[in-house]
Parts: sequence; C-alpha cells; structure tokens
Amino acid sequence: MPSRRKLVLGAGVATAGIAGAGFWRSRSEQSHIEAQILLLNLSQDDLSAGRKLLSRVLAIDVHAHPGRSFIVNAENLGASLKLFTLGGAFEEESVKDMIVGGLSVASFAIVSDFQLLGVGDAGISATREFEAGEAWQSYKTQMARMHHLTNTGLVVPVLFPDDFIKVRKNNKLGGFFTAEGGDFLEGSLQHLDQAYEDGIRSITIVHYHVNEIGDIQTATPVHGGLSKFGSKLIRAMNEKGILIDLAHASRKTAIEAIETSEKPAMLSHTAIRGPGFDSARFIDLDLARLVTENGGLIGAWPAGIGLMSLGDYAEQIFRLVDLVGIDHVVLGTDMDANYKPVFDNYRQLPVLVAALLKKGLSEEDTSKFLGGNFLRVFREVSHMAAVH
Repeated sequence: MPSRRKLVLGAGVATAGIAGAGFWRSRSEQSHIEAQILLLNLSQDDLSAGRKLLSRVLAIDVHAHPGRSFIVNAENLGASLKLFTLGGAFEEESVKDMIVGGLSVASFAIVSDFQLLGVGDAGISATREFEAGEAWQSYKTQMARMHHLTNTGLVVPVLFPDDFIKVRKNNKLGGFFTAEGGDFLEGSLQHLDQAYEDGIRSITIVHYHVNEIGDIQTATPVHGGLSKFGSKLIRAMNEKGILIDLAHASRKTAIEAIETSEKPAMLSHTAIRGPGFDSARFIDLDLARLVTENGGLIGAWPAGIGLMSLGDYAEQIFRLVDLVGIDHVVLGTDMDANYKPVFDNYRQLPVLVAALLKKGLSEEDTSKFLGGNFLRVFREVSHMAAVH
C-alpha cells in the first residue's frame, strides 16, 4: 500500500503546471537524506553535534503548511487545484517528521486565496474574484481543520511567547497558527478580532490575489502600495499583537507597511537578489535592510530557485547572515507547499544544523537562527505576553 506521501507526490507529478509555478511537494526518503550527508561530507560526529544542539534549543519554522491542512474540504476549486488535492492532507506524517527532526514549533498556515488560484505562463495567479462571503467561509473551513489538530492532541497551540518555551520544555510539538493572505478579512477588522480569538498570531497580508490590503510582487499594482484599509490593518495588528508578514508584498506595499507599523515585521520566506540569483519572489537588499533595521526578520527560503541542494541552502543562510546580520535570519521553509524545495522534510533538520555548524556558524548563532531570533521578535510584537 503506497504511503500518503507517495500518493501526494504522484499527484504533484500529475499537476506539473502547479508544480512549476510554486505548489510542489517532494518528500525525501532516507536514501536521499543519506546522499545529502555524503555530499555535505558530514561525519557521524557532525550529525551528533547537530542532533545534540536541537535537543537543547528551540527550533521554529516560521512559515509552513505541514501536511497541507489547507486543502481539507476546500470548495470551488479549479480543475488543476482539484488534482493538486489528490491524496488528501497528511498532517500526522509531517508531525512524525518534525518529531524525528527535532523541530519544536511549526507554523501551520491557512491559504486564504487557495480556491482562486490557477497557473499561467507567468506562474501562479488569481483566476477570478471571490463571491460574497466566500473568503470568510473558506477561512472558517480551514481553521476548523487547524483546531482539529489541537483538539486531537496532534499539536499544542502556541498563542503567546511563553508557550514556545513550554512546549519545548515539555517535549511537545507546537502549532503556531498563521494565515497566508489577508483575503479572509474581507476588508473587516471585525474578522481580525475573530481570527485572534481563533489563535491566528501572524498574517502574511497578501498572497497571489490582490486583495483589499495592498499590492503583490507578482501582479500589476492596483492600490499603488498599501491601501487605506491596509494601513488600518497594520495598526490593528500592532494593537492585537499579531505579527505582520510581508512575504509576497510588492516593494512599495512592504515599505509603507514598515513605515506604518510600530512593531517589527518579517518576510517569512524569501531571498535577497544577487548576480545570477533572482526571482519575482525575491527582494532587494535595501528592502531587507529596512525590515531588519526596524527589528524585523528574514526567513531563509529553500525553494528550488537558484538552489540545487541542501548545501546550497546552507550557503544561502550564510549569505543572509552576512547581508543583514545573524540576529535577523530565521528558518522559513514553506514546507509542503514549496517550489522544488531543497529542504523538503523535517527529518533533514539535523543534517542542515550539522552543516551550519561544520561551516563555522557557532552554536549560539545557530540557536538564534533556529528559534531565538523569532522568539525575541514575537515577544516584542505580542505585548500581552507578560499578562499570560
């Protein structure tokens, strides 16, 4: 009987258009992980050092879709997305991978515009607009699945900074609920109140659909940056203690959001452009430094864009550290919904950590990258932490 992992990979091959544009998932078998170890020239002592560090420190993936919870009970999908959902969700399998890999907390992100998306020559884009109430209904469906994960005990909800410490101390796996795209708000701050009550603690304000909040990287500008509602939303997120994620935002949208916000923001999964290394989803160094100079974070993204191996991803992490400083780089894998990822299974985490240590990143700096940096910023954003 084939595993759910292999069934989903088969569906991914069947939907080559989606895969080529960004919804790609491959999962490393043990033989592939062993091959990576050989390519990185890691000894058993190196791997032991990686595992030992992970056993002592907090490890957080700041942007991910473990097991693709967002596809469960999804409605009004186009033909290509229907194919993408073949095989169903597989959260239990991903959670097992997290435990084996030593991850402490993962983002579980809903995808607010999922049912709108299709693939064209330019990649993923929205192919239609929402019907009245459709975005909010989709949010409720996806959050019901997230709550199923906690109600069944698969993960422990992480709502406040101290919760990260508690799950690590108690050897539990934490679920940090996030939303990719603010479309579900439908221009209503009342929906933001409900999202907070539901446990959402970070919102990627835009995704592949130009919503009421602002412009995106991969489509023609509509608002000329951050909209008036977007400005209200940024301030409301500050007040609530919800972390602002600017991944997918156009440069102008991101800049205006940073200027509006009184709290640090993050770009949870991206890369900084360089010679021979570019994508519409990357950012320039000036924007990266604006984020970090305001106390924010850049998530190292292992997409297969200019990266061919786990070693390349390790080098990309070092490049980010060199460009913006060790205090501002975090792990943002986009797990289970990434494009040809070179890090595609949490079982690879000890290998990545071993590679970082062997290449010269200190244990202190590696622990910052793995979780310390994110926890510091989330404490600053989540001003209610002292109460809880």
